Amino acid sequence: MYVSVRDRPAGPDEAPGRRSRRVATTVVLLGVVSLLTDVSSEMVSAVLPLYLTAEIGIGLLAYGFVDGVYQGVSAFVRILGGVAGDRGRRPKWVAALGYGISAVSRPLMLAANGMAAVTAVVTADRLGKGLRTAPRDALIADASPPGALGRSFGVHRALDTLGAAIGPIAAFALLAALPRAYDAVFVVSFAVALVGLAVLVLFVPDRRVGAGTARPAVREVLRAAAGPRLRRTLLAAGLLGVLTVGDGFLYLSLQHRDDFAAMLFPLLYVGTNVAYLALAVPLGRLADRIGRARMLVAGHVALLLAYLCATGSAGGPVWTVLTLVLLGTFYAASDGVLAALVSRLVPAHAKGTGIAAAQTVVVLARFASSVAFGALWVAAGRQPALLGFAVALALAIPAAGWLLRRVEEER
Repeated sequence: MYVSVRDRPAGPDEAPGRRSRRVATTVVLLGVVSLLTDVSSEMVSAVLPLYLTAEIGIGLLAYGFVDGVYQGVSAFVRILGGVAGDRGRRPKWVAALGYGISAVSRPLMLAANGMAAVTAVVTADRLGKGLRTAPRDALIADASPPGALGRSFGVHRALDTLGAAIGPIAAFALLAALPRAYDAVFVVSFAVALVGLAVLVLFVPDRRVGAGTARPAVREVLRAAAGPRLRRTLLAAGLLGVLTVGDGFLYLSLQHRDDFAAMLFPLLYVGTNVAYLALAVPLGRLADRIGRARMLVAGHVALLLAYLCATGSAGGPVWTVLTLVLLGTFYAASDGVLAALVSRLVPAHAKGTGIAAAQTVVVLARFASSVAFGALWVAAGRQPALLGFAVALALAIPAAGWLLRRVEEER
């Protein structure tokens, strides 16, 4: 990977080969911010399912609600973050506010001992994430050549996922040295989040996204981000998202089946994130060549296979590792790829809003998925719940492929 000294897309007179392997400095710096932030957030995420179900003692249905909040509450401010970044053309500071809110939520977990308190802290963390994500992705899209969007988002997601792999390892090390010392996990998580916020504020350039065009009104931004191609993409993303089981449930399913030690639980997150890290850039580059919509659909095929691996009665290390690799493949083929796809379906001055719209649909769909899956697990059991979601996803994948057909070719 090469880092460009110029944070702008290649101009018409620039040879594409010269810049084909370069990634803008802004993209790399934002990747470092996300790396540090994900070390922080994944330290908490990796212990949260066991902390809530074993330490605090909430049931699976209640955990499904909390997991749904964790997945979906950010939807309430994603559009706000995208519109604010587009309208003010200073997305860095909108993103900084979001990172700051998430950082402050970390130490608050120390005082959260009940369902209501935990839900409130999780809500604050996710609101911060919702506020920052679209402006950050708009910065990445604005700094990247159109033909290399998949690669740029892949590089960013690779750095992001490196942090997501380090976080659970750090949580595992702390719990191995200090069994059940969840407070130590929350304190270290807060310190790392502050470092990430400092990198954003001090080093990421304050790019004026959409410079050179008239300052759009909010209504114009929303109208520009509501074209027919985007509507079809949002419908497909929502259909697939409502059948995406939260990671925590998959990991709890593996733990229930294989009955491994609780302190090993955070390492499941490491396995997924290592696979994501290894595949984010290659699949991003492949998406640039074969089409981002096709890659998005292929990623959900990997998710379907992960469900099937986690559903079976036969356990053991091989099936567990295969499940984690397939889950990492799903994220590498869908997370940054969806943002790259949407950024090409809307005008330049509405990129943040368009990306936020897609992310909002996905997180709302996953909120519904988490609540429904938790209820289904309680009512029918682990295997029937996973099998039911696998069958539904197998039917949804061709429908999503039909919705996304030629979406990148239309003008």
